[in-house]
Amino acid sequence: MTPSTPNREPAMQTNRANERPLPAHAPMNQFAVGNGELLVGGIPLTRLAARVGQTPFYAYDRQSIARRVETLRAALPETLKIHYAMKANPMPALVGYMAGRVDGIDVASGGELKIALDAGADPRGVSFAGPGKSGADLRRAAAAGVSINVESFREVAELSRIREETGHAARVAVRVNPDFELKGSGMKMGGGPRQFGVDAEQVPGLLAAIGRAGLAFEGFHLFAGAQNLRAEAIAEAQRKGYALARALAASAPAPVRALNLGGGFGIPYFPGERPLDLAPIAANLETLARHAERDFPGAELIIELGRYLVGEAGLYVARIVDRKVSHGQVFLVADGGLHHHLPASGNFGQVIRKNYPVAIGNRMDSREREVATIAGPLCTPLDLLADRMELARAEIGDLVAVYQSGAYGFTASPRDFLGHPACVEVLV
Repeated sequence: MTPSTPNREPAMQTNRANERPLPAHAPMNQFAVGNGELLVGGIPLTRLAARVGQTPFYAYDRQSIARRVETLRAALPETLKIHYAMKANPMPALVGYMAGRVDGIDVASGGELKIALDAGADPRGVSFAGPGKSGADLRRAAAAGVSINVESFREVAELSRIREETGHAARVAVRVNPDFELKGSGMKMGGGPRQFGVDAEQVPGLLAAIGRAGLAFEGFHLFAGAQNLRAEAIAEAQRKGYALARALAASAPAPVRALNLGGGFGIPYFPGERPLDLAPIAANLETLARHAERDFPGAELIIELGRYLVGEAGLYVARIVDRKVSHGQVFLVADGGLHHHLPASGNFGQVIRKNYPVAIGNRMDSREREVATIAGPLCTPLDLLADRMELARAEIGDLVAVYQSGAYGFTASPRDFLGHPACVEVLV
C-alpha cells in the first residue's frame, strides 16, 4: 500500500434556509490516505477498527503529536518551556507519551495528578491548578513535591497547616486573575469576575501571606483564555501578562523562578476557520524571553498548551448502522454520537450549532457525493455528528471519522447518557 495525501477539500456545509454553500473547513492534512482509507499511525481505518475490536472508538496518532511538538520546538525560543495541560486529554497512555516530549505537565485535579505521576512525569515539572482544590488534594500535591498554583487565601492557609503538621513546605505559584482578557477566545478564563485565580489587585496581600506561611514561592501563572486563532491577540495577552508579573514580582517573598504565561493556542474546528499563524507568537515570545533574562534571572518562561498539542491528532470513529431518507433528507445513523463526543454534537458551549470536519473514512477517494446528516443512536434530536454536510455516499457498515477529536472528547462527554455501550480509546 502506498500512502498518499491528496488535495481533499473538507466537506461543505449548507445553509438550511436557502441551501447556499457556507465557507469550507480548513484542510485536514494530518492523516494520510492510502487506497481510499484514512491512515492512523500508518494503519488503514478499517484494519484499525478490526484491531480495536469495536466501534465507536477514539484513535490518537503518535506521529501527529510528535510532529506538533517538533514544530513548536523549531518555531519557539529554545529556552521556552512547553507544558502539556492534560485536561485536554488525560488518557494515561497519551500522558505517558507526552511526558517524554514536553517539559512539564499541568494537572487540574487529584485524579489527574495521579495519572501524571503514574505516567512518569517528573514532579518538578508538574503544576496543579484549579479553583476548588480540596484539603486532601493539597496534601497530596505538597507531599508529591509538585508546584501548586494557589487560587485563594484559603489555599494558602490550608498549605500553612499542612506544613506545620507534616513538614512539607509546598512549592507554590500564584494564579493571577489578570485585569485583561484574551480577546477573541472561545473560552475566557481571565479578566473581570472569575472563579479562577486571585484578582491582580489582591495578589500583593496573597504574596505576603505566602511569605508568612513559610511556603516555597516560585512564581506566577496567568491564563487569560483558550481556543484562540488570532495570533496578535495571543501575543498581546502574553505581553500584558508578562508586564503584570513583573509588577507583582516586587511584592514577592522570593525571586521568581517560573513564569507561566498560559496558552490559548487554538485549532480550526468550524467552517471558515484557519490554522493559527505561529510566526507572530514566536517573535513575541523571543522578545519576552530576552526580557526575562534581565528581569527574572534564571527563571523558566513557560507556555501551557492542551488542545493545540493533541487536538488535531485524534479521530472519533463510528460505524453507520442504518441509512434512511426522510422528506428527501438523507440520514446516516451511526453507533456513536453525543454521549461519546459531546463537542462534535454542538452541545458543548456552541450558541449556533456548527459542524466539525467529518469524512467517510473508508471512502476518501469516492467521487460519488451526497448531502447527508449523520445522527447518533440516542433518542434525542440533539444527537448529531454532522448536519447536512456534503460527504462521500455512504452505506451501512462504512466508518464515520470526526476530525479534531484529540482534545475534550472522551472525558468531556456524558458517556452514561441513555445507557448505550461504552467507547474506547487507542494510542496508535
